[in-house]
Amino acid sequence: MNNHFDSHFQKSVVTILPGEYFSTSDDVLISTVLGSCISIALFDPVKIIGGLNHFMLPYSSKNFSITPEEQGRYGDFAIELLINDMLKKGCKKEDLKAKVFGGSNVLENGGYYQNRTGLNNISFALNYLETEKIPILANDTGGIFPRKIFFDPKTFKVYLKRIQRSDIAMDEIKKRENAYRESIQKEQPKAGDITWF
Repeated sequence: MNNHFDSHFQKSVVTILPGEYFSTSDDVLISTVLGSCISIALFDPVKIIGGLNHFMLPYSSKNFSITPEEQGRYGDFAIELLINDMLKKGCKKEDLKAKVFGGSNVLENGGYYQNRTGLNNISFALNYLETEKIPILANDTGGIFPRKIFFDPKTFKVYLKRIQRSDIAMDEIKKRENAYRESIQKEQPKAGDITWF
């Protein structure tokens, strides 16, 4: 997580990366950049607390335990981590509202091949929130453009900018997402890790 003052918004901005989440009642913005990843913004209008997560894949493909540091990378953990963080701050699950962003198809190689990472992430996020009975008030997902979002946890407003697909920008986003996905899939359990059954 990175925290800096933004002269345009005239307030602090907390930037989260893939695998991270943050919730607060402070007068700040929470920001992230999304390609095929998903961010879910949650808001409790009673407590005026909001939070944002950023996950890369719906589920882990690993057949061994996932460390706490890795959990936020996967949707099935990332949403629970954010909800639990907000519950610890006094929110009630039945009061939570959601907005969903991301899942663009930035990794498509052209031709007949369509990378389904973004579509799988969208489907997972929408189904998960429906199962948990958390109403979705806004949904800006899919398409081909990466997104940069700024979430205001005090008002539940989201400022969204679609990033134009210049060759340089798209190559960098593809490179980062592919490298991140490969690092997740290649990680091996470390000696001394605890496996819970």
